[in-house]
Order: sequence, then C-alpha cells, then structure tokens
Amino acid sequence: MSTGTLYTVSAPSGAGKTSLVKALIEADTQVTVSVSHTTRPMRPGEIEGINYHFVDRDEFVAMLGQDAFLEHAQVFDNFYGTSKAWVQETLASGRDVILEIDWQGAAQVRKLMPETVGIFILPPSQQALLERLTGRGQDDQAVIDKRMAQAIDEMSHYVETDFLVINDDFTTALNELRAIMVAERQRLTRQQEQHSALLQSLLRSQ
Repeated sequence: MSTGTLYTVSAPSGAGKTSLVKALIEADTQVTVSVSHTTRPMRPGEIEGINYHFVDRDEFVAMLGQDAFLEHAQVFDNFYGTSKAWVQETLASGRDVILEIDWQGAAQVRKLMPETVGIFILPPSQQALLERLTGRGQDDQAVIDKRMAQAIDEMSHYVETDFLVINDDFTTALNELRAIMVAERQRLTRQQEQHSALLQSLLRSQ
C-alpha cells in the first residue's frame, strides 16, 4: 500500500478555503481533513471529534511536553494543535490528509515534513475579498479595515507554497483542487509503491 500525501491549505479569511475543502472531501473519499486539538470552549452546534478535539489547558500543555503536535499555535487565549500521531497513522493507511492552516503553521509543518504539498487559495480581487468580509454586515469599518490589512499580509505568503488556486468561480476552483490531488497520486514514487507487483510482472523476461 502506498502512503498518503500531506497537504497544507492556506488562505486569507474570506477566500473560501473552508467551503472548498468541505466540498473536496465530500467528492474524494481518499482524502480527509485533520481535526485539531483546542483549548477553546465548544460552541453551540459543534461536535467533539468532528469540529475539534476539545481539551483543557493542562492536557494541551502535557501533550506539548510529549511532542504530540506536528504544529501548534496560540490564538488570543486559546491553543490549537495538530496531532502528529494521527497524521502519521492516516498517511500510513494510504489516505491523503489536509491541514487547513495559516501560512505560519504551514511553515512549521514543512520544516518537520519537507515532502508536504502546500496549496494557497486566493480571491480574484481585493474588492471581491472586501465584499466577502463585509457580507454579514455585522462589523464596523475599523474591524473590516483591520481584517483587510491582515489578509493582504497573509496573501503575500502565497510564494511559499507549491500550488496556487484562485477562487473566482467555486466549481472551477474545486476542480483545480481535485486536479492537484489526482496529479500527486500519479507521481512515479507513489505509483511504484502502489503497483510494485504489476511493474515487476510487466518487466519480467519471458
């Protein structure tokens, strides 16, 4: 059995990353999304093990001490981390794994696992991004301006990834994501692993 491929998918808020990844895993049974551990409280409608693995701060710190995370980050007062053991076990089973992660987390992962494939999703324009960020109409202008400035900074890190997807038309962007996955599965090293018996039989002298 060939091992799976680890992907990081990064994007600024409002680029449509979460919706694209959700549609991708619904369409492709060979890929799954990592479920992070977090110390933040569970929100209404969230499910343990589906949205996050919810742990308290002491348990998270203990896992840090055991080097249990492939990457981790602190966002305000809460911690988030990706289980190293789960990722390794899932890849070993032959399934691909996606980490929905910011550019800093993606850099952490690539340092530990250089074979990781990085994907960055961008909006078609700043105006489109602004419209998506203001779509809910719940934030004042100062908050929106701050989010736009942060998004522009985040987008500058697209050069640190392997593939770039522009989410202008959702279906097109989804097909491009699927094409990346299919192409990676056809790489020589992975095909040699998966079809070693066939390749040996094809090259056997008669």
